[in-house]
Amino acid sequence: MVDVAVIGCGIVGAATAYELSRYDLSVTVLEAANDVADGTTKANSAILHAGYDPHPGTRMAALNVEGARLAKELCAKLQVSYKQIGSLVLAFDEEDLVLVRELYHRGATNGVPGLQLLDAAGAHMLEPGLSDAVVGALYAPSAAIVNPWEYALALAETAVRNGVQMRCRSEVTAIRKIEGGYELQTASGPCRARRIVNAAGIRAAAVHDMIAPHAFSIHCARGEYYLLDKGEGSRVGHVIFQCPNRDGKGVLVAPTVHGNLIVGPNADENSGESVANTASGLAYVAKMAHKSVPTVDLRASIRNFAGVRALSDQEDFIIQEAKSAPGFIDLAGIKSPGLTAAPAIAREAVALLEQSGLALKPKAYFIDTREHLCFKDLSAQEKQELIEREPAYGRVICRCETITEGEILAAIHSSIPPCSIDGVKRRCNAGMGRCQGGFCGPRVAALLMREQKLSPTQLLQDKDGSFVLTGQTKLEGN
Repeated sequence: MVDVAVIGCGIVGAATAYELSRYDLSVTVLEAANDVADGTTKANSAILHAGYDPHPGTRMAALNVEGARLAKELCAKLQVSYKQIGSLVLAFDEEDLVLVRELYHRGATNGVPGLQLLDAAGAHMLEPGLSDAVVGALYAPSAAIVNPWEYALALAETAVRNGVQMRCRSEVTAIRKIEGGYELQTASGPCRARRIVNAAGIRAAAVHDMIAPHAFSIHCARGEYYLLDKGEGSRVGHVIFQCPNRDGKGVLVAPTVHGNLIVGPNADENSGESVANTASGLAYVAKMAHKSVPTVDLRASIRNFAGVRALSDQEDFIIQEAKSAPGFIDLAGIKSPGLTAAPAIAREAVALLEQSGLALKPKAYFIDTREHLCFKDLSAQEKQELIEREPAYGRVICRCETITEGEILAAIHSSIPPCSIDGVKRRCNAGMGRCQGGFCGPRVAALLMREQKLSPTQLLQDKDGSFVLTGQTKLEGN
C-alpha cells in the first residue's frame, strides 16, 4: 500500500507529485492517458497570469499570485522555457475603462507587483500594432509565457527521479474503502493507497463520486486557437488581452516561447469533451483578434487546435478533503489561472494531506534541478564539443526547429519515455515548426521504432488508437 495515489497528471497532478516527492513517502501517479500532460495542459494559452483578475479573498486570487512566483523559480531550476514579457488588458470604450480600473484595484489588493494604468498613447507606445480604437489599458509586467507541457513534464520527470511511480494508461474506474485506506481499480490493475489526491481535471467530479457524496459538478468548455508561423511571432511583444467576461479572459494575441504567435480562444460550453475545430469558432477568434491587433495575418497559421478546460458549478477552485472520505483530497474546477496556480495548489494539497495525518519527513537528498539540452541555443564551440562526444547531435532531424538526433534520442530515453511521435514532439520540439512534421515525422518515427523495438503497425501518432499505419495480412489462396 502506497502512502498517496495522485489521480491525473496534468499540470496540477504533476505539481502535486513533485511536491510530495520532497518527502519520505511512497507515491503513485495514475494517469488515464498514455502520456502525461495530455489533456488541458497541452492545449491552452500558455500564459502565467499576473493575478489581477480573481476577486480578492478567493483561493484563486492568492494561489494565482503565489503560483506565478513559484513558477518563475521552478522554470529556472528545471530549465523550462519561460519568458516574463508582461500583459496588457485593452479597453475600447468607457465601460471597458471602468473594468480595467477595477482590475487594477483587484490586482493591487491581491499583491500583483508593478501594475500600471495606461492611456491610449501609453498603450500604443508599448504596442504600436494595437487597434486605433484602444482608449486605455492595464499593464501587468509580471505576466509571463511558458511551455505548458514541458513545464508539466519537467515536474513529473523530477518527481519520478525522486522515487515517484508513474502509471500511464491507468484510468481509475472504481474506488472503495479498505482497512487503512482505499483500493483503486484502474485499467492497469489495482492500486492501494492510504490517501488520494484527485487531480483528474474534467473527470474530477466523476472520480469524487466514486467514494464520496456528490459535492460539485464539472462541465467542459472548448477553446479554439490559431498557431501562427514565426514570421508573425514579433507582431506583438506582450500578451494582449481584452476585458474578461463570464466566458473567461477573452481572445488573446501573444508570442510563444518558441517564437510563434498564438491567437485564441473562444469559449464553447456546449462542446462536451470534443477538441475538434469549427468554422464558427475560428471565425469568432479571428474577428476578436483583429479587434485588438488588426494586422495579425491569420494566413500564416501553421496549425489550428482546441483544448477543453474544466469548469465547475462553484466560482472558486475546489481544494478540500471530501466529506466522509478521510484523506481524499479534491483539486477540482481548476480553470484559468490553473496553469499559473498549479505549484501553489500542490502545496495546499500537501498541507491538507498533513492535516489528515500524513507524516511529512523531508528527504535527506531531494533532486530539485533538471538539465534539458537545447542544441540550437549552444555556442558554436559548445556544439562542436558536444558533437565530438556524441555524434548524434551533429545530425539535424527537424529542420524547422533545428532539433538533432541526439535530442530526440534523449527524449525517447527520458525518465518518462514517450510512446508516440507527438510524445517525442512535446519533449524536444521536433515537429513543432512550419512543416508540422512533414519532413522530420518519418525520421522521428524510425528512431522511435528502433529505440523502443516497435513494429510499424505498433507506432502511434499520439493517443492510444492513433496508429500511423494499419493493415491486414492477405491469407494464402485469397
